[in-house]
Amino acid sequence: MKESGRKQGATSPCAACKLLRRRCTQDCIFSPYFPGDEPHKFASVHKVFGASNVNKMLQELQKYQRGDAVSSMVYEANARMKDPIYGCVGTISSLQHQIEFLHKQLAIAQAELVHMKMQQFSSMSGGAGTAANSPGNVWSPSSRHLPLGFEVYGFLQQPQINIL
Repeated sequence: MKESGRKQGATSPCAACKLLRRRCTQDCIFSPYFPGDEPHKFASVHKVFGASNVNKMLQELQKYQRGDAVSSMVYEANARMKDPIYGCVGTISSLQHQIEFLHKQLAIAQAELVHMKMQQFSSMSGGAGTAANSPGNVWSPSSRHLPLGFEVYGFLQQPQINIL
């Protein structure tokens, strides 16, 4: 039976106590979140935040919030190790730029699809020299019915995500 992340009677210290070279007690605040077989998690968190600060943060939180807090600290610490200046904010910013670029590509592809469908529709409804293709006779939703299977895709409304 597991209790607070360790088996009862087991003397295996958690990753934090191993790294800090101290005796791991039954009520160790780190043991449920930093198991001894995952030392890299605590090592990165300790390097970025410091063991004392992590201890203080965990003690200030309710027990049900600590798991999420540790997960966030591990993620942020790993991001800081990769990018010491921006950390996970740099990752978020990069992903936002990718989303904007992909939204623009999608809008262009949708516009090209509409253009191709309009060309197909105008060639089906009359040919090159007919009144349907004259400059003054422009298609509008109120003037013509669309053939079956023809769909006009509108531009996507992009959600706005602001950082800082």
